[in-house]
Amino acid sequence: MPDVAGDLARLERHGEVAVLSLCDAARLNPLGIPLQEQLRARLAEAAQDTAVRALVLTGEGRGFCVGADLSSIAEAGEPGDSRSIGERTADTMQRLSNRLVLDLQALPVPVVCAVNGAAAGAGAGLALAGDFTLMAESAYLYFPFLPRLGIVPDLGSTWFLERRAGRARALGAALLDERISAAQAVAWGLAWAQAPDAALREQALALAGRLARLPAHAVLEARRALDAAASRTLAEQLHYESERQRALVGGPDFLEGVRAFGERRAPVFPGRG
Repeated sequence: MPDVAGDLARLERHGEVAVLSLCDAARLNPLGIPLQEQLRARLAEAAQDTAVRALVLTGEGRGFCVGADLSSIAEAGEPGDSRSIGERTADTMQRLSNRLVLDLQALPVPVVCAVNGAAAGAGAGLALAGDFTLMAESAYLYFPFLPRLGIVPDLGSTWFLERRAGRARALGAALLDERISAAQAVAWGLAWAQAPDAALREQALALAGRLARLPAHAVLEARRALDAAASRTLAEQLHYESERQRALVGGPDFLEGVRAFGERRAPVFPGRG
């Protein structure tokens, strides 16, 4: 995974953990089209590299991501493009931004979003799009869409907020124009934990390292089971769980776990290859 000078998104390897960094630090990593395109390309690289078993997404500099690049949104369209600003924005979201969030959710390895500073607007949605959100103590989430711009929260913000924090807190975050501190995000269930600013990267890599030692399919199974639970009755979910055990119990990961339990050691699961 080469480090190409001038890249807006850089992918590095730390053993079995890949670190994907937003690199437009001077502007606090706004989500312009080139950055989004590069993020999707780097995620595709990580997905195809079977040696990668976990991924950390973070920002360089003082901020994680300040959201959409508003200056580029306001620019006139290409000659001959008769679409309104709203039409161009929606088309770009459906072609690119929404797919970026879905790429993160579909990645075949667990994702830790290490929020190193401001995560605002679409950047807050991005910060919530991983499996674990780990925030520096000085970091915050901010959803200025409605109170500042008269638009709805996007990049999955409404979906993640309502499911993690509940409707009352989700509505408050969307309407009240207030920053949500790292401590508050943890208390609300928006973030897994907070870390001292200087230790964020170290703790994110440690968490990703723990996740990398899981059975390679574990994150996919967990995502599917929890997603299914959100729309099913208890009886339906009980049936789903038993059907998954039908497929998984007796498999190589289960047998290794049983052996490790009997031998009083930690299990060693094979990788994605």
